[in-house]
Amino acid sequence: MSTIRSNKMKQTGRSNVQTKTKPPKAPPDFQLLILTFILTGFGLLMVFSASSSFTLLSSKFSNNPWFFTLSQFQYALLGIIVMLITMNIPYKKFKKLFIPMFLLTFILLIVVLFMPARNGAHSWITMGSFTLQPTELAKISTILYLAALISKKGDRFRDLKSGFMPVFVIVSVIAGLVMLQPDFGSCMILVLACLIVIYAGGASMKHILGSMLIVAIMLGLFLGAKTLLTPKTVDEANATSGYRVDRIQAYLNPLADPHGSTQNLLNSLIAIGEGGPTGAGYGQSIQKLSYLTNPHNDFIFAIIGEEFGFVGTAVFLLLYLYFLWRGLLISLRCPDIFGTLTGVGIVGLIGIQAFVNIGGVTNTIPLTGVTLPFISHGGTSLLITLFSMGILLSISRDSKKVNPSVKQESTETVTETERRPALYRSR
Repeated sequence: MSTIRSNKMKQTGRSNVQTKTKPPKAPPDFQLLILTFILTGFGLLMVFSASSSFTLLSSKFSNNPWFFTLSQFQYALLGIIVMLITMNIPYKKFKKLFIPMFLLTFILLIVVLFMPARNGAHSWITMGSFTLQPTELAKISTILYLAALISKKGDRFRDLKSGFMPVFVIVSVIAGLVMLQPDFGSCMILVLACLIVIYAGGASMKHILGSMLIVAIMLGLFLGAKTLLTPKTVDEANATSGYRVDRIQAYLNPLADPHGSTQNLLNSLIAIGEGGPTGAGYGQSIQKLSYLTNPHNDFIFAIIGEEFGFVGTAVFLLLYLYFLWRGLLISLRCPDIFGTLTGVGIVGLIGIQAFVNIGGVTNTIPLTGVTLPFISHGGTSLLITLFSMGILLSISRDSKKVNPSVKQESTETVTETERRPALYRSR
């Protein structure tokens, strides 16, 4: 009996030791999770406010004021489920999953070129009532690809031939496929987000600036060759060139053609100005009543400005900035270089796209026509953004695993090896 009892005690002791050595699963960052829910919920409210009036009066949308809101809610619900599942998957698994994701993205970017054009671009794959925009998937899959490749190469990434060039080729190919649609706004966002990951990964500034010069030259040659080689009628040629000129003209002088090419930008600025200090109130926007094209999409920030005024807009922007800061802080706290680069890429992607949207609507930069993450109507954009947030929340769980009392000691060993390319640059 004493032998059996002693054996049980030994087994219990072993199990206790095993339990103690296994670290508990840390919760995701609560603040980032709540901010994601707040932005998504606010986006649904704004989509309803911006779209309900003209959909109610249009037989094209079955006189249904909930037409766009319901579709956005469906994608939001699906995206939240995907986010909750993804944040429970260790982010390091994406270091292997990025290969099938990237291959799928590459195939979809080729397939979409053969799809019927919408608004002059081959950007959507339509399957019944479901539409997919491969460019949105390309953004996150390219970031995962770069993060995995750079973290694997380590210090060798600073070498031009074996380190930087493979990354440059990958980004150039994906950006080229996006430009073929054509979608200049999304291409610019993709390239800038990739540049942030490449810079954070420790690339030499000489290599980065040289690659930017090469891309600019290649882009000029591509656009020139496309203009010369693509057969067009006189009307099509005038429409294409006029479309590009109109955006530059609208940026330089929004009053140049108030009833034509600059109408949307001018009405956007009027909406923001009419908002005043406190706004007209939720649902009380005037410019959404057939004055603005796509008020629920490209120009939704103008509706926010008109309905909530300077105070409401400032609160929204501060909330958005805190969200980005929180995501960046989580990324930098991650003990793994792959997690750091992935997190920085996701935060950079959301931040750049928000700046491009808001900058275009406020005439800070030329208008490009991209969605405002979490807020604008766009199913694929919202779904992929929430999936990206799932990865970032998974990174936050790993960042919390480090015991504060041991954190300083463990950081010393990590920064010299794994994180050196991201945080220390000997240029």
